[in-house]
Amino acid sequence: MPAPRAPRPLAVRRVYDPPSPADGTRLLVDRLWPRGLSKERAAVDEWLRDIAPSKDLRTWYHADKDARTAAFGERYAAELDEPVRAALVDHVRTLARQGPVTLVTSVKDVEHSHVPVLLRHLAESAEER
Repeated sequence: MPAPRAPRPLAVRRVYDPPSPADGTRLLVDRLWPRGLSKERAAVDEWLRDIAPSKDLRTWYHADKDARTAAFGERYAAELDEPVRAALVDHVRTLARQGPVTLVTSVKDVEHSHVPVLLRHLAESAEER
């Protein structure tokens, strides 16, 4: 039996940017659908809304981003260990073993959003396997 392939690195793009053939499978990782964007123009293969932070966590974080950034990362990482989100994390990892995967998001400041926490969690949970 051949050994399972290691997951490929995940790309990250804004959903408003034009899709590229190099994107592979495009996964929208936001809880809310991107404002003003049609499904055709978004060109996402799957919308993983439940992998995004919960509504309560998003509301709490956006009330004071500067003071809550570190705590947000910890709380969101804990949410990613919950069964529904953990299954979606496994799904993303499975897709990454099959070919290129791009996580797409509508957030303007990707670097200071849930996406880096998600990427870190995907990498760390893959190392544990």
